[in-house]
Amino acid sequence: MQLRLPRKGLPRPGLPRWAAVAAVLAVLAVLAGGGVTWTAVASDAPPPVTRADRTLDLDGVRLDTSYFTAGAAGRRPAVLIGHGFGGSKDDVRVQAEQLARAGYAVLTWSARGFGASTGRIGLNDPQREVKDVRGLVDWLAGRPEVLLDRPGDPRVGVTGASYGGAISLLAAGYDPRVDAIAPQITYWNLADALFPNGVFKKLWAGIFFSTGSTAGADGCGRFSPEVCALYQRVAVSGKPDAAARALLEARSPSAVGTRIKVPALIVQGQADSLFTLAQSDAMARTLAANGAPVAVDWTAGGHDGGDRETGRVQARITNWFDRYLKRDTSADTGPAFRVSRTGGVDSTDGRATLRGATADRYPGLAAGPVRVALAGPPRSFANPAGAGPPALSAVPGLGGGLSQLSSLGVGLSLDFPGQFAAFDARPQSRPIRLTGAPTARVRVTSNAPDGSAVLFAKVYDVGPDGRQQVLPAQLVTPVRVDGAAKGRTVDLTLPAVDHEVAAGHRLRLVLAATDLGYASPAAPATYTVAVEGPLTVPTAPAVATQAASLPWWVWGLPALGVLAAAALLLTARRRTTAPAPDPALSEVPLQITGLTKKYAGGDRYSVRDLSFRVEQGQVLGLLGPNGAGKTTTLRMLMGLITPDEGEIRVFGHAIRPGAPVLSRVGAFVEGAGFLPHLSGRENLELYWQATGRPAEDAHVDEALRIANLGGALERAVRTYSQGMRQRLAIAQAMLGLPDLLILDEPTNGLDPPQIREMREVMIRYAAAGRTVIVSSHLLAEVEQSCTHLVVMDRGGLVQAGPVEEITGSGDTLLVTLDGEVPDEVVEKLGAVRVDAGLLVRLNDRTASLLIGELVRLDVPVTGVGPHRRLEDAFLTLIGGETA
Repeated sequence: MQLRLPRKGLPRPGLPRWAAVAAVLAVLAVLAGGGVTWTAVASDAPPPVTRADRTLDLDGVRLDTSYFTAGAAGRRPAVLIGHGFGGSKDDVRVQAEQLARAGYAVLTWSARGFGASTGRIGLNDPQREVKDVRGLVDWLAGRPEVLLDRPGDPRVGVTGASYGGAISLLAAGYDPRVDAIAPQITYWNLADALFPNGVFKKLWAGIFFSTGSTAGADGCGRFSPEVCALYQRVAVSGKPDAAARALLEARSPSAVGTRIKVPALIVQGQADSLFTLAQSDAMARTLAANGAPVAVDWTAGGHDGGDRETGRVQARITNWFDRYLKRDTSADTGPAFRVSRTGGVDSTDGRATLRGATADRYPGLAAGPVRVALAGPPRSFANPAGAGPPALSAVPGLGGGLSQLSSLGVGLSLDFPGQFAAFDARPQSRPIRLTGAPTARVRVTSNAPDGSAVLFAKVYDVGPDGRQQVLPAQLVTPVRVDGAAKGRTVDLTLPAVDHEVAAGHRLRLVLAATDLGYASPAAPATYTVAVEGPLTVPTAPAVATQAASLPWWVWGLPALGVLAAAALLLTARRRTTAPAPDPALSEVPLQITGLTKKYAGGDRYSVRDLSFRVEQGQVLGLLGPNGAGKTTTLRMLMGLITPDEGEIRVFGHAIRPGAPVLSRVGAFVEGAGFLPHLSGRENLELYWQATGRPAEDAHVDEALRIANLGGALERAVRTYSQGMRQRLAIAQAMLGLPDLLILDEPTNGLDPPQIREMREVMIRYAAAGRTVIVSSHLLAEVEQSCTHLVVMDRGGLVQAGPVEEITGSGDTLLVTLDGEVPDEVVEKLGAVRVDAGLLVRLNDRTASLLIGELVRLDVPVTGVGPHRRLEDAFLTLIGGETA
């Protein structure tokens, strides 16, 4: 329930002003036929999804498919969803159901050789997998539910991740009936992805091949013979040949790139050593040159792990299809370019928290170049016999949150002495944001018999001590240099990343002879490298972090608020005379002194002798087990009930029902309610008019930016999804920008990405000098969001103070795992097993040294982060009860 308290009330003596506003809205709702309780709008419930499983016979291959529809009969656009390599149609069921509820006919299928489908895996062969998709489009054209642009031509979009992302591009290139696509974390040129600069990406290729070769006497499993022969040939030689490149290029979207002229939302992962940002860059540049609408979204996750931001990405894909399949010009397709940036660490799982940065055009990988001088003489180093031990960068299955945490000074990277050359820049006098692919020019000399060299180039972020270094996104650029016996100049394009280098840090260019993920020459050799110019760093200055943009959910005026307001309208009591304001507290958002409230009709206390104070800019967490008195305290703070003893002062003014100072308070309990027949904009305008406050005080522009509903603001609220209603609710709550914001369980019903956004809301809101009070049972969220805590139990204060004082600071890290760890390894680490993984004290180690030790001990790490033990502190304070 959200309550916003107006400066000017309606002319009814003794009635709380906010109650009069809510009562007016309740009456309007009745007159509009919406009903005071709002429960009559039964059509807002998501329609049930119908799923039909069938096997389609396409040229002798049986494809296992599922067809999803929802809602009333009638024609609608269709969407095909492809799955990732090694998966099946079941992997995309959730997204299929969501799109069906959004008004699409959705068809999923298991590609040849996967799931229950027959056939051989051809790596998206135009004569196999791509031809299958044409057959699926033919099938959709015959469905009575599917909208047709002309006979045999359904209105259809294609999306999918990885293997399924490539098929969406290929479908658009080979079938002109495809109308829009949304490829995710995929490749543009598979030969460049697996053989970058002529070097074999052996670890990823091996994972690919083992996934599809689980059976078969010839060792090829379900792979087609030509693909099997390619892998076996390259894996033995360690060097890709021309025939291998030609086969993979012919089965890549780049082969038909000039034919793809449909709107494309390109989603690529930053934590991805398989399909890097360079793949999506080539994709975006080609499609934009074709004249197609293109948007690019760099997510935090990828094939190396991390946060794929599934909820946000799938919502954006739905909006993309709404715009280009439903032809809904009000659909918000988002910015032309967005990148997710790391903003902290989640103590529950060690993963990075995120915030977005955007630009109104895709900057590419070289925008805003800054030249940084590199120092150091020519350096010689060895390629060891057998190419071992190899340096470590990205490790498939291990990266998890590590690639994201590189932005926070945590990472995994090892270069062995004598096997690399390093060239340092001067320390940065101010921070620099690297967004794109740095470049450098070096001269390479090799004494190998054939005069060649295989090098792995990378740029480190080096701390002020010159020793601690982090490899952004754990990425390297492999490069094969031929004809280097007498020296050869090479222009390097290093991995594309988004990473901030702090003031006092320096950049370090490293060229290593080996890397675990790639094939290196087995014969020993000595390489000599000299730099021939500066390191050119792209900064993409047009990309701005969305510091002021708030997410789309939370506060609103609910049905319970309207009912309470109507009751108060009938039973309003005259207010008692309030004490005079206290000038000494005029800048203090909240001071509670001796607050006491008994349960009605009994001797038990709901709140007893409670006192605490909240300062400006704080985010205060109100914690306690069920029945501790948290909600009663908040209700008294909002003026909804009167304390038996004690007082509450907001900015020096005593709180009474209808007190004028409550106009500086915004409050949320749960839910949201709007007049369903009015548009979102009309609901906001009506609400503000009812407060009686001047229009210039509304800060409507800020509220609309917060809502981020685009053209949907002009549509009736009854057509909104729950998420859209929540976005509208936050705009309404922020009208007037209250100085004190009270949130009671604001994350109830939200999924993890939405909870992270809620966390950023509170932190940013308080950073502007305002104050937030949040009551929540999610201790991990409170720990990360709040600066101060008040812990209650049985109506009384147990402890109050800064979070770090209550939790205690420590040097313990939480290591999350993807598998079992033997007892002897746990003992060697000095770790403690917990449900979430292992707790490891750093003692005298750095986080990087600990990660290296975990890798050497073969610990299956998925994430590393601080463990602040708020739960332990809370349970200790309240005697083991649960919140």
